[in-house]
Amino acid sequence: MTSTIAPFTLDQIGTGAVRFPSGLAIPTLTDAAADPYIQTRVSKHVHVDCIQFWPQEKGLYPGLVLLHEAWGLTAQIKDLGARLACEGYGVIIPNLYARLGGMVTANAEVADALMGKLNESLVLQDINSCCEFFNTRDYIKRNIHGVVGYGMGGSYALRFACQRKRLRAAAVYYGRVMQPETAIKDLFCPTLYHQAGQDQWVPSQDVERLRAAAAEHHKRVEIRTYPNAPHAFCNEQRVENYRADTTAEAWEATAAFLKTCFQGT
Repeated sequence: MTSTIAPFTLDQIGTGAVRFPSGLAIPTLTDAAADPYIQTRVSKHVHVDCIQFWPQEKGLYPGLVLLHEAWGLTAQIKDLGARLACEGYGVIIPNLYARLGGMVTANAEVADALMGKLNESLVLQDINSCCEFFNTRDYIKRNIHGVVGYGMGGSYALRFACQRKRLRAAAVYYGRVMQPETAIKDLFCPTLYHQAGQDQWVPSQDVERLRAAAAEHHKRVEIRTYPNAPHAFCNEQRVENYRADTTAEAWEATAAFLKTCFQGT
C-alpha cells in the first residue's frame, strides 16, 4: 500500500491538557475570556481530563476523539494523537480512567480490573462531552467529528457511534461488539473495523455478528481482517503482539477512511 504524506509535521502540532465538566454545558472561549478564574475555580462537578493536539496553522479542522486501551492514557496513545493531528484534525484524548484516579499500568491484571470498574454510561457521557467541547473551539468545525478507538477504546468507539447522531466517522481497532448486536440499527456513521485474525479477546464469531447486523440494518461498516495478526497488533509496548507491517497497513486504511468521511465538510 502506498504511504501518503500527512499535511502537517509534528513540529506544526500544538498540544496541551484540558478539562471540562462531564454532561454539562461547557464554557466557551468567550466565557473563559470574561472569567479569569475559570481554570482554577474548584467545581463540584465531575470533569473530563484530556490531552489535546491540533494543527497550529490557522484554519477549521474536523475533530477526532481518540480512545485509549485498557492500559490507560499511555505515551503511545499520545503519540497516535499527535499523528492524527498531523493528518489535519483537532484531536482530544479523554482519560477514561479519570474517575478511578487516572491510572496507567503495564500489568494485565490491573488493566482488566480498571476496565471492569468503568461505568459504561458515564464513559459514553464523557466521550460525548468531548464532542461538545469541540463545539466551543474556534478551530474545530462544529459537529464535524469522528471517533477512533483501540482495544477497550475501540469497544467504546463502536458503542458511541451508535449513540451520537451527528458523528461523521468511527474507526474501531479490535474492539468488542456489543450484546445484543441489534444496537447496530442505531449506528449513525460510516464505520471501519480492524479485525485481528488471531484475536483471543474478540472472537471471530462476534465480528461476524457485526457484519450480519450491519447488512441487516443497511449500515456502512467496512471490516478489514488481518489474518495472522493477534489482538493489540498496533501496540508497540506489547512486544509479543506488535506487528509493524500490519500496523502501517491499518494506519493507511484509517487515514484514507477518515479523509473520505470528512471530504467536503
